[in-house]
Amino acid sequence: MSELAIQAEGLSKRYRIGKAPRRRSLRARLSSPFGYLIGSLQPPSEEETLWALRDVSFEVKPGEVVGIIGRNGAGKSTLLRILSRITDPTRGRAVIHGRVGSLLEVGTGFHPELTGRENIYLNGAILGMRRSEIDRKFDEIVAFAETARFLDTPVKRYSSGMYVRLAFAVAAHLEPEILVVDEVLAVGDLAFQKKCLGKMGDVAKAGRTVLFVSHNMVAIQNLCERVIWLHNGELKEQGPAAEVISHYLSTAYIARTEQVWPDVAAAPGNDRVRLHRVCVRPETGTPSDLITMETPLRVEVEFWNLVPNAHLHLALHVYNEQQVVAFTSASNEADPSVSERALAPGLIRSVCHIPGNLLNAGVHNVLLLILRDGGKILYRYEDALVFEVLDLGRRSGTWYGREPGAVHPLLHWETEVLGNGA
Repeated sequence: MSELAIQAEGLSKRYRIGKAPRRRSLRARLSSPFGYLIGSLQPPSEEETLWALRDVSFEVKPGEVVGIIGRNGAGKSTLLRILSRITDPTRGRAVIHGRVGSLLEVGTGFHPELTGRENIYLNGAILGMRRSEIDRKFDEIVAFAETARFLDTPVKRYSSGMYVRLAFAVAAHLEPEILVVDEVLAVGDLAFQKKCLGKMGDVAKAGRTVLFVSHNMVAIQNLCERVIWLHNGELKEQGPAAEVISHYLSTAYIARTEQVWPDVAAAPGNDRVRLHRVCVRPETGTPSDLITMETPLRVEVEFWNLVPNAHLHLALHVYNEQQVVAFTSASNEADPSVSERALAPGLIRSVCHIPGNLLNAGVHNVLLLILRDGGKILYRYEDALVFEVLDLGRRSGTWYGREPGAVHPLLHWETEVLGNGA
């Protein structure tokens, strides 16, 4: 067995885009020698080309499970097409050791006029398998895809869900040495996604190589040992999954886990209060540390009180990505005397403690309110903090999708047998 399953060296792929070349009249082309050929063979200008990949190099060992991440248009699908031999690179080369089973988009590798049964054998033949090998796996493929009723129907009449179920079953069960899967799993329903992710885990445990492209960072985190991050067609970073995912997520949105205004005159506020610092961080960490669903948090607010004998307290409204309020909290709820206490002018610090296992996964933003005299809003600061909560603890078993709800508390359950009869 080769020491490497995949070796990519300087892979680059250029596509021609933009406006069509200006057409010259036949008379203009014929007016100069070879004008017609010159006009036809003129290469596209730099403004008319797009480098979907540029100088991407990496290696994958046999049995590795590697995730490929990046925003839309980063070059992920182009890379998989090159590795699957669907398209050739403009520059560079990719050396593949072993049979490649690919699931890149609905319909890849299937002939629409052939039945599901015929396409299973066609795909097996493309992989270089003998008919006896396909026969041995045939029933398992059909059972996984749940398409037995439509096995002798041309696949052009399949729904997208049926199509992708059969395509994944073929790609995963015909025992390629390298399994390549794109985001096409998003076509299926939740039960199908769970089934496919479980099968990919089984393939990895069997020692075969897996390349998995997905926007689902939780699935990538739990399935992949290593991650390749593509950005604008270039290799941005590669390394351990948790480390690369953390770096990627920090660029996926504008995080705001700490803000400081050292100059009171220029700080947000008014003639009665001005902010000095707002911060969200793990209880035992720093504002730059990763936040998971299990992480206890502390929100720290420091502000200048500019008037004597002020009766002030703070409130937080925490919103999720859909701008649904996850929860609200005020500093005078647990201790009403907070808002009854007269404050002298000076710098005030207030800390809100948020327990772990409360917030759901996703991006959250914090609305900060400074209130006076028991409840009148003195100052309102939108999006004071923006932070990401990650679900990396696999609390949902084998399902890696986002659970519904503004919060996802870990609640105590009790189950007991009340009787042994019907």
